[in-house]
Amino acid sequence: MKRLLPAPLISLALWVLWMVLNRSLDAGQALLGVVLALAIPLLTRGLRPLPVRVRHPLVIARLMLRVAADTVESNLATLRLFLAPGSRRHPAGFAHIPLDLRDPNALAVLAMIVCITPGTAWAELSSDHTMLLLHVLELDDEAAFAALVKERYERPLMEIFE
Repeated sequence: MKRLLPAPLISLALWVLWMVLNRSLDAGQALLGVVLALAIPLLTRGLRPLPVRVRHPLVIARLMLRVAADTVESNLATLRLFLAPGSRRHPAGFAHIPLDLRDPNALAVLAMIVCITPGTAWAELSSDHTMLLLHVLELDDEAAFAALVKERYERPLMEIFE
């Protein structure tokens, strides 16, 4: 069964997403959704570096809420800069963030968090995975920003994945 369905939750999510995007309950769409939901995880099996065990669901929920709040806050700050360019408080810059996080799945989640938050962009991960370089739209204090990323995102990801 594991060979046919290597990622059941991903398959279910893909099928539901297919049905929602098509806004149809037709048997043909449902069957096509099932084919895609089975085929995509099989074809992408090699892209998943390690199996993920869900640990600490409360930490996951807190992290999701934190990311949602930070994303809204960043959207508002970015909107302020675009609507009133003269309101910039600090220049853009690069922040070097030392990482204790080593799990490839956790690093992937950190990349997603940083990329969906306006005002920051993943710039580079060192070859030994110990240093993250982020571009920040307004960077006042690099050390304070690095501490914020480590506390808000890295620490919970370590609890979840390591």
